Amino acid sequence: MTQTIPADLPSLLRYIKRSLHGMMNGVASASMRQKGLQYKVNFGVELPRLQAWAAELPHTYELAAALWKEDIRECRLLAAMLMPVERFDTELAQVWVEQMRFAEEAECTAMHLLCRVPGISQKAFEWIASAEAIPQVCGYMVLARLFMQGAAPSERDGAEFLDQAAAALAPAADALVARAAGKAVMKYMQISTACEAAAEQMLQALPASPAPAAPQPEAL
Repeated sequence: MTQTIPADLPSLLRYIKRSLHGMMNGVASASMRQKGLQYKVNFGVELPRLQAWAAELPHTYELAAALWKEDIRECRLLAAMLMPVERFDTELAQVWVEQMRFAEEAECTAMHLLCRVPGISQKAFEWIASAEAIPQVCGYMVLARLFMQGAAPSERDGAEFLDQAAAALAPAADALVARAAGKAVMKYMQISTACEAAAEQMLQALPASPAPAAPQPEAL
């Protein structure tokens, strides 16, 4: 971007939307809509391109909060990249997670913001116990990032994590939740040999996926 970035918030929001329109990938946008990512506007901008552009934009609470309120895919993702972690706490994290609609939002926010919030692990355990899929995805992605950063849960928390992960990996579980839980389990296994052994025991105890139904003969 070679344009001068506006300083006032209303002009900055207009600048961001105009710039996103210029980056639009129509093929990707149409594909995302077909897969269920139904926003008011979806420019189809690739995530790596958003990440690179975020480094040039102001990292302020006001901008991030305003972007999060937009029903625009790229604005929601940028919000997580631009929010200063020192202005973000677990209470606001809960609000954002309740407002999430898509797994991509959960994954992006977990990676760029939530994993850096002090005390977020307690919230992550609450989310993986949720009855809703998106909070679960967010919780598992946060825990995966924390495990990657070297965080080691207590024996009790580790047992709780594996119990929840076992339910998430069951054959009838939501596919998005299962994928996120699987990632978290893999990172958990890298913490120590004890964690690896406990996770392997949990995985071995999982019920086998049901065999696919036999194809029915076509009617003549």
